[in-house]
Amino acid sequence: MTTATGPSTKHRLENLAARLVITPMLALPYPARIRTFGWVAQHVLGPVSGVKKRIRANLAHVFPDMPAPEVERMCGAVINNVARAFIEMFSGAEFVHRMADTPLEGPGVAALDAAHAEGRPVVLVSGHIGNYDVARITLRARGFNVGGLYAPMRNPLINRRYVTAIESAGKPMFPRGREGMAGMLRFLRGGGMLGLVIDQYMEHGVPLDFLGKPAPTALSAAEIALKYNAVVVPGYAIRQPDGLSFRVHLEAPVPHTDAVTMTQVLNDSLSEQVRAHMDQWFWLHQRWFKR
Repeated sequence: MTTATGPSTKHRLENLAARLVITPMLALPYPARIRTFGWVAQHVLGPVSGVKKRIRANLAHVFPDMPAPEVERMCGAVINNVARAFIEMFSGAEFVHRMADTPLEGPGVAALDAAHAEGRPVVLVSGHIGNYDVARITLRARGFNVGGLYAPMRNPLINRRYVTAIESAGKPMFPRGREGMAGMLRFLRGGGMLGLVIDQYMEHGVPLDFLGKPAPTALSAAEIALKYNAVVVPGYAIRQPDGLSFRVHLEAPVPHTDAVTMTQVLNDSLSEQVRAHMDQWFWLHQRWFKR
């Protein structure tokens, strides 16, 4: 908790630990920084943090017949990618500069151009795969007004650093909650493009199929699109074999039907990307059940 006089001792210690990890990495040249932090997380931080247990549980839930050696390879590769995305985010202006020219591909590109010309709002839907911030950076570099929704961190000191980092990839960013939602809807009504992710466990969500298993899923992306006549485009920033660059694939818009049908289409789209790039999805987070 935060006391009346400022952050708690626990928050200060957590913030100090984060600084001790992040600051030395930011002193390295960009390519070495990304590769080094991926390696350190995979071989040092990951094994002692306990996240492998959650990755194994998620893989066992979806792919119970996956051979043990492949499970272990996936554990290391997933942690490596998550760590790279983390330090990329905290690389600020350097990350933005490097990602601005990332190629855009897919049928969704023309759909976004048309919506932009019409001043029509857009809901860009993605998941925790590759590094979704790259899509936001690349689209902003093309002149799109892209905003996003984020969940504030519990530690106010770390949250301050986190918000600064994600805002370096572009503003506006709206915190979850009543005030953030109001600002987000004003932004959307004005013809903005809102980036959302749909692959988090939602306690009161609708159980929809994701990778062959029912997963509590929020319908909010589709509901917002229907209410404000927004174009819904699934989009993904996929890390390339060099481990540093990306490609951004924008799929064809999802037809307006009803919120459940549209959200299942979005789940299916993301499932296809996960199956194609298994080690780039964040298997360490909660999706099918709360632990």
